[in-house]
Amino acid sequence: MHTSENLNNQIIRLAIPNIVSNFSIPLLGAVDTALMGRLDSEHYLGAVGIGGVIFSFVYWGFGFLRMAMTGLVAQAFGKNDELECGRLLLRGLFIGVAGSMLLIGLQWILAEVSFRFIDASAEVERLARVYFHIRIAAAPATLCLHAFHGTFLGLQNARYPMFLTILVNLANIALNLVFVKGLGMTVEGVALATVIAQYIGLFLASALWLTRYRCLMRGWHIRRVLSPVQLKRFLSISGDIFIRTCLLVFSHAFFIAKSAELSDAVLAINTILLQFINLLSYAIDGFAFAAESLVGKYKGAQDTHNLKRTTRYIFRWAFLFGGVLMIIFGLFGEPLLHLFTNQIELVTQAKQYLFWLFIAPVVNVAAYIWDGIFLGATASRPLRDTVIFSTVLFLGAAYLLQPYGNQGLWGALTLLLVARGVSLTVLARKHII
Repeated sequence: MHTSENLNNQIIRLAIPNIVSNFSIPLLGAVDTALMGRLDSEHYLGAVGIGGVIFSFVYWGFGFLRMAMTGLVAQAFGKNDELECGRLLLRGLFIGVAGSMLLIGLQWILAEVSFRFIDASAEVERLARVYFHIRIAAAPATLCLHAFHGTFLGLQNARYPMFLTILVNLANIALNLVFVKGLGMTVEGVALATVIAQYIGLFLASALWLTRYRCLMRGWHIRRVLSPVQLKRFLSISGDIFIRTCLLVFSHAFFIAKSAELSDAVLAINTILLQFINLLSYAIDGFAFAAESLVGKYKGAQDTHNLKRTTRYIFRWAFLFGGVLMIIFGLFGEPLLHLFTNQIELVTQAKQYLFWLFIAPVVNVAAYIWDGIFLGATASRPLRDTVIFSTVLFLGAAYLLQPYGNQGLWGALTLLLVARGVSLTVLARKHII
């Protein structure tokens, strides 16, 4: 049995690398936003914002390649079935390659459907299309990296995902500066930088796997890897997570689309403000990822006692961390706006929405952490059902609060997170604790 100190050490050992790597993800978005926000038109900022939302929908939709992998690999690890851990990676890579080929082959249809749902100005849409058709080339690397990340986390190794994420994002930022600042490119430079950086990451992930986990490839027998029973379980869990993720990304895309309907200025403001929300989610997700790894391991080992203790301890850490971020947003929200744009009018208008950022660090914690716990336990069906419920509430609130403009839009987005947290808390006793 683990002592409290040992369990806290495990949480911190897994959470800190995830927090460090996750902080580099919104940093990349922040650099993209800052580079576009300093060009001579707000159209560039809006185009990158819309393009980013489309790829969030696409790649988060395939997020099951990381989320399902983490829980399944962690459970296999808890059972000491290391060869199954290796087989799970190969299954994930097969699906990642197949999915990416489908995305590239259908890219023109995907673009047409996506832009029908986003009512932006003609110039913003033109620039966003340029961004889209360049960045889609990164699909194979991005989806395969999902599989590698999930496998490493399931093996209780948070350092490799940290190395990968930091390297990919630093490479992306450096290439952004070269293409945009050095070569005078705009949205096409940002997209091209992402493509190159993703393939750098895939090369490194493969090298790390071969260096440390080559022995697990002994389980790479096609008959075992493509076992109908194992594939059915993998696809069942992945399907629930896919629906859950698509609905969340749809809600995010709906938020951006409604922002664009209000005006190009509101779209630019919300693109900036969402950088703060991304920063928060990626920070708290460091603990959610730790929950996936540990809860999966203890479920695989059938150690109910430590599974429950892990849940309690991770919530304590996450709320503490969220409180610190709440103080930072409260004290420095306005100065931080200037990091994203030098357009004074945008900063002035954005200040009136800082209240939503102030309450977000504490309000959103439950949704983020329960996500990690349910994923680690591979309790995918309640995750799916609670997001369906929360999305319906979000859409209803968005329409009811339309008279309040952008304030109403932010109120609906906050309700989405609150509904997820409350509904998962209610179901946790049945499915987790």
